[in-house]
Amino acid sequence: MVALMLEAVADLPPQMRERVVCSIAAAAKYEIPANLLLAVAEQENGKPGQWVRHANGAVDVGPMQFSTGYLRELARYGITPEDVAARGCYPYQLAAWRLRMHIKNDRGDLWTKAANYHSRTPKFNRVYRGHITRKALKWADWLEKRFPTVDVTPKYSPMAWVKSDSSAR
Repeated sequence: MVALMLEAVADLPPQMRERVVCSIAAAAKYEIPANLLLAVAEQENGKPGQWVRHANGAVDVGPMQFSTGYLRELARYGITPEDVAARGCYPYQLAAWRLRMHIKNDRGDLWTKAANYHSRTPKFNRVYRGHITRKALKWADWLEKRFPTVDVTPKYSPMAWVKSDSSAR
């Protein structure tokens, strides 16, 4: 799997490889769509070690730009701002966990829930939702070209067996 991923990202600029490999691995681990996490990562566009202070006093940290409010929540689990800002896949795993919680627990359609990563305020959520929807479509195409999948379900599903068994009678 690692060799396949490294081959798939070989044509990407070096600064994007970590983002893509870590996003795909984290999405698989937390069972969320990889194109969704890739879209959020692209939209956030943070860098390891980056701290961005906003006019309202909030701070966004690391490659996945975790805001101050989430940093307080993560602190309850012993996760520090330095962990969130770190290089490597850990910040992407934290983001995938957070997206999974939004998808699992929040109200609305998938895109509204995912946009809660940025804001639950309707007007900010709507703008973010538009950005990540477009990016997710682009990433879905990218993933499809590099990681072709084969649907084996119909051949091996219990329903296929029942149909073929009943037609033999």
